[in-house]
Amino acid sequence: MLRFAVAGSPHSTPSPGGTVEGLLQAKKLGITAMEIEWVQNVPKNIERMAEIRETAEELGITLTVHAPYFVNLNSPDRAKLAASKKRVLDALSMAELCGARSVCVHAAFNLGLPPEKVLENVRRATEDIMKHKHALFPHVNLAYETMGKQTQFGTLEEVLKVSKEFDNYPCVDPAHMHARENGKVNSVEEWNDMFDLYQKYVGSKSLQQVHMHFSGIAYTTKGERKHLPLQQSDAKWKDFLKVLKKRKIDGVVVCESPLLEKDTLLMQKTFMKL
Repeated sequence: MLRFAVAGSPHSTPSPGGTVEGLLQAKKLGITAMEIEWVQNVPKNIERMAEIRETAEELGITLTVHAPYFVNLNSPDRAKLAASKKRVLDALSMAELCGARSVCVHAAFNLGLPPEKVLENVRRATEDIMKHKHALFPHVNLAYETMGKQTQFGTLEEVLKVSKEFDNYPCVDPAHMHARENGKVNSVEEWNDMFDLYQKYVGSKSLQQVHMHFSGIAYTTKGERKHLPLQQSDAKWKDFLKVLKKRKIDGVVVCESPLLEKDTLLMQKTFMKL
């Protein structure tokens, strides 16, 4: 069953908030998945991770995680590169403890280097990260995200190449792709092409466990500016839902709209009516 996830605790979560309270509120709203937003730092409280896991399992809520933004696996600075790999490993290991299935990562900035060189640097860093999979995150997927700016590592083919090599699957964000391509990737034909390429690289079974993001998005010729509510954007989101339904895509689609639960429920209810 395809699940639509709220990106973080719903806005309507009672004070004092937090992930556990957010899960309880999501359940009340009828939302069946949530992405935990560790975008500033990764918590290290093991007891808290156990509480999150137990709560999510009791409520039947599927979890994904968003790793910290401060990652650049293409950094020439050895200290910054090491810190980036550690942030990714921290997110993966804590995700394992809290029961999340996949961790979204913004892998790298290009820093003016040729794409093939950036790809090789990301690949080499990923190799170091994946050496720890058995010990730290045996059940968690490392999902490099398609990114919204041309200065970032993260075309669809780039993330698919690395994912295929290390037996992972990426976090595909059609809104980012739409912004990166200055208005393209916003039609049934283009989304089908996207899924065809996805299937070519990582197999048809991977389309039954996707980790995706979706929202409206504001952009310029340089790419992404900010996320927008679905109905305040040019995103043909209803057509996108039809593609998901027709292709029988399964897994988690995280709604990254600024309206959080409102647009998550809008997508969920619209999809159910199809």
